[in-house]
Amino acid sequence: MERLWAPWRMAYVKKAARKEYKGCIFCEALKRDDEDALIVYRGRLGFIIMNLYPYNPGHLMVVPHRHVASLEDLDRDELLELMLLVNASLKGLREAVSPHGFNIGVNLGQVAGAGIEDHVHIHIVPRWSGDTNFMPVIGNTKVIPQALKETYEAIREPIARAARELLGR
Repeated sequence: MERLWAPWRMAYVKKAARKEYKGCIFCEALKRDDEDALIVYRGRLGFIIMNLYPYNPGHLMVVPHRHVASLEDLDRDELLELMLLVNASLKGLREAVSPHGFNIGVNLGQVAGAGIEDHVHIHIVPRWSGDTNFMPVIGNTKVIPQALKETYEAIREPIARAARELLGR
């Protein structure tokens, strides 16, 4: 039997077992240091944060500062800034990690796959040809080949530069 060594996953297992997050993880992240919280960029009305349990390296989420459950709860300015942050994420990720494509999506409600259903967020998942293999199908395991902090360092500045350019700040 082959073994997949992924010691960084233990932190997730321990947190899940303790149910450490009592409040909203996005609202709590805003109170922390950017690098510690994996916040790539803070805008006036929204922010870009790395997914702590990514589908692929560079998996980001664009999140409004305001704690609302659905897109229709956002005002015009919030919606505009979130979409500009999505575009900045695409531009920065293209520069930093050269993906072949992207999945972009919003899951509204638990039945639609939302793991955090009280604070709307937009997923951006970089994709590469061949990034799926037998592991998810046979082993029910996704292999992430890069440490989160390494990905953070690679993408932070290109995304921040793109965000400043698009937001005029």
